[in-house]
Amino acid sequence: MQYRRHTCQAGARMDGIHDLGGIAGFGPVEIEAGEPVFHDDWERRVLRVAVAAVMAQLYNGGRFRHSIERMDPAHYLTASYYEHWLTGIATLLVELGVATAEELDECAGGVFPRSRPDRGSAPTVEHDRTEAKFAIGDRVRVREWHPPGHTRAPRYVQGKRGVVVRCDGAFSIPDVEAHSDHRRLDPTYSVRFDAAQLWGDGGEPGAVVHVDLWEHYLEDDA
Repeated sequence: MQYRRHTCQAGARMDGIHDLGGIAGFGPVEIEAGEPVFHDDWERRVLRVAVAAVMAQLYNGGRFRHSIERMDPAHYLTASYYEHWLTGIATLLVELGVATAEELDECAGGVFPRSRPDRGSAPTVEHDRTEAKFAIGDRVRVREWHPPGHTRAPRYVQGKRGVVVRCDGAFSIPDVEAHSDHRRLDPTYSVRFDAAQLWGDGGEPGAVVHVDLWEHYLEDDA
């Protein structure tokens, strides 16, 4: 049985349609030999718009990712990488009042696709945490939770047990960024999981998977 590998595509919640890591039936990730940076010039322009919006501080990375996660599932699965970006940018520009839906529709000569409304909310994290609770070699368990908003804890590791193999310092929690104007720092780790722990008999014997996770997602499993 083949499982879809997890990719952190800037691209609902982390276990929405975009969270394809470990899901059976989608097959392996297809790799295009000699793939160009851009297939068409419009993709280059989308990247320029994205960079301009970030430089103008219209939105942060967490909010951008969540705008893509909110795409209609059928649209998400059939759209290309930069179509995801374009849909997310258009959605945010309308939500922020920079453009109107009518203006976009007029430019497109039809209905300009946008993502569904954001129904998520930021988790309660009262203050920054910069001192790591866990150390290399500690056994941890990923919290099993399914918030209605954004999270960077992939579905296939939620509820699973692993071992901390690297401490990477404190960074802003995307779950908070995606739904508020606040930032909260939290320690991050690389956690090793046995494939058998993640997928049972479907996991390759002896194989391991390393996933970068915020302390916010982890519990002590000693």
